[in-house]
Amino acid sequence: MSLSTADEDSAPEIHLPADIDWQMLDKSKFFFLGAALFSGVSGALYPVVVLKTRQQVSQTQIPCIRIAFSILRHEGYRGLYRGFGTSLMGTIPARALYMTALEVTKSNVGTATVRLGFPEPTAAAIANAAAGLSAAMAAQLVWTPIDVVSQRLMVQSSSSVSSNPSNPNVSSCKYRGGIDAFRKILTADGLRGLYRGFGISILTYAPSNAVWWASYSVAQRLIWGGIGCYFYKKDEENREGMGSGNGGIFRPDTKTVVAVQGVSAAMAGGVSALITMPLDTIKTRLQVLDAEENGCRRPLTVGQTIRNLVKEGGWTACYRGLGPRFLVGTRKSLFHSDGGMWMVGDKRKLQFSQN
Repeated sequence: MSLSTADEDSAPEIHLPADIDWQMLDKSKFFFLGAALFSGVSGALYPVVVLKTRQQVSQTQIPCIRIAFSILRHEGYRGLYRGFGTSLMGTIPARALYMTALEVTKSNVGTATVRLGFPEPTAAAIANAAAGLSAAMAAQLVWTPIDVVSQRLMVQSSSSVSSNPSNPNVSSCKYRGGIDAFRKILTADGLRGLYRGFGISILTYAPSNAVWWASYSVAQRLIWGGIGCYFYKKDEENREGMGSGNGGIFRPDTKTVVAVQGVSAAMAGGVSALITMPLDTIKTRLQVLDAEENGCRRPLTVGQTIRNLVKEGGWTACYRGLGPRFLVGTRKSLFHSDGGMWMVGDKRKLQFSQN
């Protein structure tokens, strides 16, 4: 990949390592080392997921710090890791499906769009958006049941936390662990209970991933463009002061490439979170809360969920948990972005572009 950042005749080119596609991946590292590293990061950030979930199901807006201290005071550190075992069990197969669909789709769509005559930036954005869409849909086949079980474990003790007022719609059923929750949900509601919110999950994560990957591609080009302008001016100053420049070519090292991709991922995460946060809040409530009618509990509908949210805090209630969700999204800067793929790529195939 070569990026020109000023006039084509005079601007220096930034020569970046070639984009990592499916053929370049070291499959053993990709599926095992990558899964282990991603699981470690997920474990470190899991308490943030718990805080986000409890914020989303709370009937009032409560700061994360207040919820965190209340959990520690009433439930101890284990309260911040409720459902972690279940989540970890689902992370590895879901991530394998996600990344496989992502890389295969990105590679195929990218090649097809270039052949159709699309400019490179447009082709990259289309390929990344299509890849994010297909990856999210594939991962939800595994992740939705895991999400339902782990989130119910996260919130089942929230009624005992004084700083988080109990929500009467939270299921009164108590679970002893992931397997017990899985069994009780399957017995009470069948397979449909484990896939509660599957449709809204697709509507949440599919556009979220499409927006994330498209934004990530655009952000990378903007950042590299700024870096290119900086080195162009520096090159001009060197020519004026010393009579020589850097030859008009800049080849960043691996650390610089990964740093730029990490910043791009964070920017994309912010855009994605802002756009899709209301859907994520609705999804969480559909999977965790019930409605009570004539003494019987039944799943909430999308319409009821939206009405309850608006009644509790207006439209801004749909953005409860935005801060934690943004932090959780930073995992992509390490493992879902191209920077993460460098960790599990076949270094023999990673060459600098000469175009």
